Amino acid sequence: MFQESINMKKIFSRRSLARQVREEAAEIAFLRPHPEHLNNGEESAYRNSENELSYIANYSKGLPHNDLGEVDQKAYRLLLKALCSGNPDDFEAIPRGCTHGKSELSESSSEEKKRLGCRRLINPQAALAFDLEGPDAQSLTIRPAPRIDGAENACEAIELYWMALLREVNFTDFRDNCDIEKAAEELSNCSDFRGPKEDGKVTPDVIFRGSTPGDVVGPFVSQFLLKDIQYGTLKINQRQRTVVPNSDFMTDYKMWLAVQNGFDFSGQDKCDDVPRYIRNMRDLGNYVHFDALYQAYLNACLILLDMGAPFDRGNFYITSENQDGFGTFGGPHILSLVTEVATRALKGVWYQKWFVHRRLRPEAFGGLIHNHLTGRAEYPIHPEILNSQALKAMFDKNGNYLLPQVFPEGSPTHPAYGAGHATVAGACVTMLKAWFDESYQIPKPMVPNEDGTQLVSYIPYSGPGTEVLTVGGELNKLAANISIGRNMAGVHWRTDYTESVKLGEAIAIGILQEQKLTYNEDSCFSLTKFDGTAITI
Repeated sequence: MFQESINMKKIFSRRSLARQVREEAAEIAFLRPHPEHLNNGEESAYRNSENELSYIANYSKGLPHNDLGEVDQKAYRLLLKALCSGNPDDFEAIPRGCTHGKSELSESSSEEKKRLGCRRLINPQAALAFDLEGPDAQSLTIRPAPRIDGAENACEAIELYWMALLREVNFTDFRDNCDIEKAAEELSNCSDFRGPKEDGKVTPDVIFRGSTPGDVVGPFVSQFLLKDIQYGTLKINQRQRTVVPNSDFMTDYKMWLAVQNGFDFSGQDKCDDVPRYIRNMRDLGNYVHFDALYQAYLNACLILLDMGAPFDRGNFYITSENQDGFGTFGGPHILSLVTEVATRALKGVWYQKWFVHRRLRPEAFGGLIHNHLTGRAEYPIHPEILNSQALKAMFDKNGNYLLPQVFPEGSPTHPAYGAGHATVAGACVTMLKAWFDESYQIPKPMVPNEDGTQLVSYIPYSGPGTEVLTVGGELNKLAANISIGRNMAGVHWRTDYTESVKLGEAIAIGILQEQKLTYNEDSCFSLTKFDGTAITI
């Protein structure tokens, strides 16, 4: 009887402590400030000839559009109504372009329309969900997106057009390619281009790369997208299913307009029969078309564990003489953390996408440019993109000013800013940097051969590549590769990457702060943030 009483007291004490831990974690989350969410004001800035709000600079893909690709204002206001109310029935009442009004496929058969299908809006209500761990989806924010009448957006668009023109150039050939030099020169002369530079200029060594520590060191592609993955008993090489060269989509106006109205052209990818390592922007764009969102970071974690990369110095078990980590501070712990953070990152960025910014996709901006320069309409587009060499080269190639896409269906049916891939990248990479020793040097770096069928040893040249490749730098580069790979496909902007990785980073740090309360071990995490500052949790 006495022993039973003692056991009951232990159980009650444990229950009380468990509740206390949850309450303390909830208090940490509650005390985080909820910032004001500001957009760039474009939604109420632009009007049509009838002095009605036109919403030309906002995301509207999948809704009904006129022949210029301008959204039906009533349909857009129904979208705004649903976002304002949060009522699930209001989301169901949003009209879809492929089922309402005049169809640009009116000459096609009903069988053809049925085959194509009608794309649906992707999950706006995810932004209204709550989480039981980490920052609330609405407690973090990103800066207003660049405006279509501003120089920053124009310079980002110039970069996207050059990417589309140069998708076939292998990364290992950038230094010797004259078209890459032309692109670098034009971006260097852009008045507000914020990508990486050397001595104030964009060069072939840094063009199209990320902006975080390690991004311009060594080969363009992160080692974590090249090295073999030890997946349990399977050794998996990272030769990918690629697509054939010059297989661009949305290169004619009729196709472009059908895609804006939500007709589904997915599944028309022209695949290569030979698996290849990622060599160029088309390969990388295709990778991020089909990847699971946390796939690259789970792979990176498995690679790090397999190579014996040391854990962060704050890990308790590094100095323990008779214990190893496992469920806490061991392999299973980090393997679950790097995936666990992904869905929380998505909820945070989905709020920014749907409820704050509603930034148009690059493919829609390409339609604005085309109609403006062909005299069909007049839009407040910044002149730097209109007068760019990249745009002229695209017209010489395709006979129009549209931005060609790697994906047959173009962008996903949700707004551009922030980016889901980039936010998940920021969150997952932050977890990995917190867990592993960032200074550890990657052994035996590799690059693909010319046709991508084999890996060969990387030989540093005189330039940025002379520095060693570290875990921290290659993880940052991995986040940039995946995020900017979406730009290379034509579906995102540079700021979608730069701002979203920081959003994901904040979400991961918040989760680590709350989980610190749950451990018995006296451990800490240290990491270098994307802005280069070091922190300890």
